[in-house]
Amino acid sequence: MGELIASLPVILAATIVGYLLGALPLAVQISRRLGVDILSTGTGLAGASNVLHSVGPAATVFVVLGDLGKGAASVILAGKMGVDGTWVLVPGAAAIFGHWNSIFTRFRGGDGLVALGGVILAVFPVLGAASIAIAGAVALAGQRLPFSSLFSVVFGYGSLVALVLAFNRDTALAVGVGGVAGLVLARALLGHRRRRAADGWDDDDGREEANGATEHNGSH
Repeated sequence: MGELIASLPVILAATIVGYLLGALPLAVQISRRLGVDILSTGTGLAGASNVLHSVGPAATVFVVLGDLGKGAASVILAGKMGVDGTWVLVPGAAAIFGHWNSIFTRFRGGDGLVALGGVILAVFPVLGAASIAIAGAVALAGQRLPFSSLFSVVFGYGSLVALVLAFNRDTALAVGVGGVAGLVLARALLGHRRRRAADGWDDDDGREEANGATEHNGSH
């Protein structure tokens, strides 16, 4: 307990650094340079998926690399600062929180799926790369299906757990990553539900107006 209390200032400092790294609005800046306000286009999320659909594949490559880098750097720098064990996931989670709620964009951001991938890469470099490749394959294969990016998180984390168990790696870290992934998945699902509800509300209004017009025309 004494060691934990002594290390709290370092963990706190690393968490602040992680948040600031995650808050860097790379998708916003890259899209803006190409004439697109990503926060008011498409889903309104500052993430790779919205950039792909609203800006283009070239910009998406830079966004993906940048978001991966933000997540990975938060964990790597935490380690350099003296944070170890599962505690390195705290600055990693802070980076994802910064990506969600960036101080530089009035607390708007993206889902944090790619930033999560960066955290996983930093914690499990080889096994993480394999699980991210699986997640990417699932996302690409089902990109026309609803929630494809969310399914990719499930498959990616499932494959990571299988690989960690197969190669006898740190299971505590894998469980911790699962907790962070669960938070990312829950927030992404909530965001999808809100957007679908908003679209459904608009569609219902449109159908009511159309039905009203039909009834009005039929009465003449």
